[in-house]
Amino acid sequence: MITKYEYMGLTWVDIESPNQDEIRELMKEYSIHPFVAEELLLPTVKPRVELYDDYIYLILHFPTTKHHHSKSMPQEIDFIIGKKFIITTRYDAVDPVHNFSKTFEVNSVLEKGEMGGHAGFIFYHMINKIYKFVSDEIDYNSSKLKKIEDDIFKGMEKEMVREISETGRILLDFKQIMAPHDEILKSFEEVALNFFGKNFAYPIKSIMSEQYKIIKNIEKNKETLDELRETNNSLLSTKQNEIMTVLTVVSFIAYPITIITALFQMNTKYTPIIGMQNDFWIVAGTILVVAIGLFIYFKSKKWL
Repeated sequence: MITKYEYMGLTWVDIESPNQDEIRELMKEYSIHPFVAEELLLPTVKPRVELYDDYIYLILHFPTTKHHHSKSMPQEIDFIIGKKFIITTRYDAVDPVHNFSKTFEVNSVLEKGEMGGHAGFIFYHMINKIYKFVSDEIDYNSSKLKKIEDDIFKGMEKEMVREISETGRILLDFKQIMAPHDEILKSFEEVALNFFGKNFAYPIKSIMSEQYKIIKNIEKNKETLDELRETNNSLLSTKQNEIMTVLTVVSFIAYPITIITALFQMNTKYTPIIGMQNDFWIVAGTILVVAIGLFIYFKSKKWL
């Protein structure tokens, strides 16, 4: 599906899940190279940037910006950026692009004269919008880290093992998806300055700065999560050790009691105490005294 937006001589063409007829239409109208046109039909594994005579071809991947995903799948956007036009191709719904289209339609940004004189500025505002969404998603995960911390110290160490692992996987996915942007944006800076001129230097630096902040924020959250994992493992290990200690002590107390009981169950001609008055209570009392004595001893040694 092709959607076209125009403002003050600048054109933005947004395509979602393009078919061959739509790509042919773009090839004719914007002189798209056949190789690029073929690339637009299907998602590409690796990001890259290429300079052509009339446009810059840029491929970037972004994390899914939806909170209900337990795993962040990369969403690809292909950018064809000319002097007076920009084409975006995507293969599923990308929320920040949809939101940017609303901004574009109402001209809330354009009326302030912030688009400059070429389509590179449309790319600048669009990529900033996408990075803002990514940053918001990372902030959402930061709030999850705070909840994980609170739950750990509420005694929910076992439940937090899975929660920590899932959050760690999301942060790792974000880092793997966003890390390649660094080299790609450096390459884009070189070709964009040649294509658009030196006045485009500040917007590019601003884009690179936002990407840097995202990576640093991911790393910060990852460090916090690693500390929480270590704390949770320590508390969980301590709790398990305490349980094992109690079970060991109980077993050790039960062992002499079992021996005493077994002794009085032996089928011999003469068994002390057995047959005497109150023999049951004497045996039971002996067992109780031994158990209490062992308990006091373990308590004094602080094994309980």
